[in-house]
Amino acid sequence: MKDEILAALKQLEAQHGCKFLFAAESGSRAWGFASSDSDYDVRAVYINPLDWYLSTEASPKDTIEAMLPGDLDISAWELRKALRLFAGCNLPLCEWLTSPILYFALPGFLVQMREMLPMYFNPIKASHHYLSLARQAYSSIDANGTISLKKLFYFLRGTLAAKWCCQFQTMPPVLFTDLLVADLVPQNLLTCVIGLLEQKRVADEKARTEFAEDFRAFFDNAQQDCMKMAAAIKPHSASRDLLDDILRKWVKLNVNG
Repeated sequence: MKDEILAALKQLEAQHGCKFLFAAESGSRAWGFASSDSDYDVRAVYINPLDWYLSTEASPKDTIEAMLPGDLDISAWELRKALRLFAGCNLPLCEWLTSPILYFALPGFLVQMREMLPMYFNPIKASHHYLSLARQAYSSIDANGTISLKKLFYFLRGTLAAKWCCQFQTMPPVLFTDLLVADLVPQNLLTCVIGLLEQKRVADEKARTEFAEDFRAFFDNAQQDCMKMAAAIKPHSASRDLLDDILRKWVKLNVNG
């Protein structure tokens, strides 16, 4: 599938007159619990020609989206937009940059962005983000007490990632199993989660399971723990000068390259 994805990126470059800086997998495939019929969610950052940055147009288009055959969903952000969101610790973008499934990257770009991630990472904002994702998944439990396997793992990943953010104050791993080995999940739930993970990998997107009472207690405790730990975290801010330098660097390289 990688060849098809790279070919699609080349076609989009030609269509939009841009250059991709990197592209990676997002969503359940990157998280490590894709179903047998999961889509490919490719996320990318691109640079435009110099004239685009010199335009007086108020709101130039700064995204590219394409739904292609083969369950291929591509969404990309222009570099200036991406850097602006990166400065505010945009969690989806942070996950793209640290995805374990990388399709393409120009030399130097991804290394530099990953090196800067700790400077702009906000553990409090990140914890709120992941707890919100967990709550959304939790709200999908039906009257019979069942939940889709897909939503269950959204719930589990959101809860574990929130705990990671507060406990370690770093960007949590994208891969779900890396969260399991961080002693964030109680031992009584670990065996159950591993079994459900194997079930999820062979099930389709509509498969459902019972939402165990232990999961409710786990989430309630996680919320309380995160509130306590977040209260002790000292907020910090970083200058945007480095991000401006990156924007200028890649615009110039695109002009000269």
